[in-house]
Amino acid sequence: MSRPAPHSAGPRRVLAATGLLALAALAAGCASPTGAASSAASTGSTVKIGIITSESGPYAPYGTEYLAGLKAGLSYLSKGTDVIDGHKVQLVVEDDADSPATAVADAKGLIGQGVEMIGGSVDSAIALQVAAVAAQNKVLDIAGPAAVDQLDNLNRYTFRSGRESYQDIATAGTFVGTLSGKKVVVLAQDSEFGTANVTGVKAVLGAQGASVSSVLVPLTATDFTPFTAKILAAKPDLLFVAWAGTNATSMWTALNQQGVLSATEVVTGLANVATYPATGPAGSKIEFLAHYFPGAGGGNAYETAMTKLVTESGGTVDLFTPDGFTAMQMFAHALEASPTDVDAMIKALEGWSFPGVEGQYTVRASDHALLQPEFEAKLTGSGTTWTPQLVKTVDPASIAPPAPAVPAWITSGS
Repeated sequence: MSRPAPHSAGPRRVLAATGLLALAALAAGCASPTGAASSAASTGSTVKIGIITSESGPYAPYGTEYLAGLKAGLSYLSKGTDVIDGHKVQLVVEDDADSPATAVADAKGLIGQGVEMIGGSVDSAIALQVAAVAAQNKVLDIAGPAAVDQLDNLNRYTFRSGRESYQDIATAGTFVGTLSGKKVVVLAQDSEFGTANVTGVKAVLGAQGASVSSVLVPLTATDFTPFTAKILAAKPDLLFVAWAGTNATSMWTALNQQGVLSATEVVTGLANVATYPATGPAGSKIEFLAHYFPGAGGGNAYETAMTKLVTESGGTVDLFTPDGFTAMQMFAHALEASPTDVDAMIKALEGWSFPGVEGQYTVRASDHALLQPEFEAKLTGSGTTWTPQLVKTVDPASIAPPAPAVPAWITSGS
């Protein structure tokens, strides 16, 4: 997936948001929500959940997707009342503008207002800093789409509602079966983003027995012939492409024209719907690892409800919409345990297994990793119109990151 360039901090903006109104027909037609009892009328206090995410800056589209899923989740779980377990739920949304300093200030401000639960980070660097604030102040933190692996086993207060990088890379490895003795080449740009992907693939697939090498391309490159020649000479069993830039279409065209796509298995991440045309004519020849795409969940009750509610509110379901819906399921489960006791919230979430948009999720107690399915997909279509098709669902256990023997917060005494 491409990573936009960092953006300077913009002005802070505070929004008070409650859930979308669900149609009575939807509430009656869907399976009853798991792990979040609802009440027709508020009998308890108002519970504020602080959401710190990107509403402006380069990650704004991701923040929009997350918020749409979050609000749909609240509407679904409360049957349109915004009341969960007798408590009126209010989402207090802060725009971090992709600025860590702004996000930290937002987190401290929300906690100062008495908010017991926060979450929503899109940017990985921001997610780590918000998590530190949550631990210092002993409040529950459920990060959003941020994929940084280091959120696992970071502190006892931090959880996540999305996938992590390890799961993405491990998913790619399942495309070639047993990795022992296999050759994997990473094609990436010679940048921090590119080298981080090389490091990640070596750590994940190399640990499973693959021999991992890389072909790094200068950011200014326009002729990809020398690099495709290196790939063909290496004769890899799997080419893992990690690309972030405006020349993606030229890169994919070169791989297609010079025979790379027919010579080996080629895999890359399936990003947002708007990026599908960037693969050009090569699109139908690539295998995609997918965190999510519309329809990946097979039309289960949660995916159907999320899609209906987001669409009726004028939005579109995309890559990170389920991360918001899942976050609301986790917030609601924590709220059922207690609206104010963070220890009770943590105890309720640790080890919790629940059905959701993508399938079955499990919050691993030892490090708070969120075990979940990922997907192998193909694109069909042409020009600017491409549709993802499910090839297979990857079992959560087969892509689970290694678990620590003892949680870090026990060994550190925090």
